[in-house]
Amino acid sequence: MANMDISLKEMMAIDGAIGAAVVDYNSGMSLGVLGGSKDLDLQIAGAGNTEVVKAKLRTMDSLGLKDAIEDILITLSGQYHIIRPITGRGGKGLFLYLALDRGRANLAMARHHLRAIEDKLEI
Repeated sequence: MANMDISLKEMMAIDGAIGAAVVDYNSGMSLGVLGGSKDLDLQIAGAGNTEVVKAKLRTMDSLGLKDAIEDILITLSGQYHIIRPITGRGGKGLFLYLALDRGRANLAMARHHLRAIEDKLEI
């Protein structure tokens, strides 16, 4: 089992990583962040993406879908943003957030690594 700091470092070790965060989507607060830039404020991005998660959960509920979100991908012209709700013990209401440079990242491998990081994370 890995703690949050180790998990954030592992997220930043993924090829193309720009920034990583663990976010509480109930409050919009980032519990931990690593990376980012003057153009990517991870506190703001984490808070804003809580609305994305909440909207998707409401939509799934309205549709009667009894499934879980594996991840949400936002594709920008130069970046990928991956939101992965944490399903393990103690992770209810939290998500991993990873921003990637689209030119340097392998999206399939990033999703694979993010899944493995989530599996090891202990909150």
